[in-house]
Amino acid sequence: MKLPAGTVIAVDGPAAAGKGTLARRLAAELGLPYLDTGLLYRAVGRRVLDRGIDPQDARAAEAEARALTPKDLARSDLRGSLADMAASKVAAIPAVRAALLDFQRRFGAAQGAVLDGRDIGTVVFPAAQVKLFITASVAERARRRFLELTGRGVAADPAQVEAEIRDRDAQDANRPVAPTKRAADAFEIDTTALNADETFSAALAFISKKLDSA
Repeated sequence: MKLPAGTVIAVDGPAAAGKGTLARRLAAELGLPYLDTGLLYRAVGRRVLDRGIDPQDARAAEAEARALTPKDLARSDLRGSLADMAASKVAAIPAVRAALLDFQRRFGAAQGAVLDGRDIGTVVFPAAQVKLFITASVAERARRRFLELTGRGVAADPAQVEAEIRDRDAQDANRPVAPTKRAADAFEIDTTALNADETFSAALAFISKKLDSA
C-alpha cells in the first residue's frame, strides 16, 4: 500500500484492548515509525515513583516529564499495575501533557507515523489522515492483562486485575484534560471476539479504503 507523504495513523483505546499490538504491526507493514505514547507517561510515572513522590504531585511530575530521556523509555519496569496507575495519574496533569505534547507532534510530523495512546486522534493529531479506536469488553481486557502478567512470571489475581482495569478506565475517561474517548471520525474495532490477525485485517482494510477515497 502506497501512503501519502507524512501520513499519520492514530490508534486510540483503553488498556489491554490490543491497540499496541495492532499499532506496531501496522507500522511494520506500512513502513512507518511507531510511537507508544503511553510509554511516555509510564516513564514519567516511574521517574516520580523513583523519587518517592506521589504521582499526583503536579510540580514534581512536570519536572520529570521535562527531564525525560530516550533511556527512560527502555526501562524494564514500565508495565504492571503500579506503572499503570502512576501513568494514569501523571497523565491527568495538564502540565505533564503539555510537556509531552510537542515531543509526540514532532515525532509524527517528521515523516509520518503510527502512534497509539488515548488521545492521539482527539488531541495530539486531530487532523490525522487515519483514526482507529480499539476497544474490547472489560472482562476480555482483564483476561488478556492477567495472561500477560503471568506470562512474565508476575503473580496476579484475576479479580484484582479486572478491578484495576475498571479503575484505570474511570480515571482515563473522567480526567479533565484529554480524556479517553473515540474521535467522531475514528473507525472503531471491537476486539473482544477477534484475534490479532482479524483485528489487523480489519484495520488494514479500513486504512486502504480511507486513503483511496482521500
